[in-house]
Amino acid sequence: MAVATRQVQEKYGIVSASTIKGEDVVNRKDEKLGKIDELMIDAKEGRVAYAVLSFSGKYFAIPWSALEFANTEKKLILDVDKKKLEAAPGFDKKDTWPDFADQTWGGQVHKYYGQKPYWEQQSR
Repeated sequence: MAVATRQVQEKYGIVSASTIKGEDVVNRKDEKLGKIDELMIDAKEGRVAYAVLSFSGKYFAIPWSALEFANTEKKLILDVDKKKLEAAPGFDKKDTWPDFADQTWGGQVHKYYGQKPYWEQQSR
């Protein structure tokens, strides 16, 4: 767990989804990557699975584990270059949402962002 994430969790404990929706997402260079549009909850596992990021007119499923809370500002950090995000598999909000429960699709998304799929991790 990243230091910033740990500090936010220690400070706030639990954060509401409405607090996260609309938050800016930046990379480590502090380049703005977009905003959180939606959170996808895995009801069976009882955890946040993905954040849906809106960026350049497209939407991207970002594994929740790939995001960190910024330590000092109201924003989230995604450790990817803008070009990598632009090349990421995305979708159109109106027409073609992926099947977030499909573990084959989800495994590819997690791999793209360098994350181990959450269903393969032990519960926290």
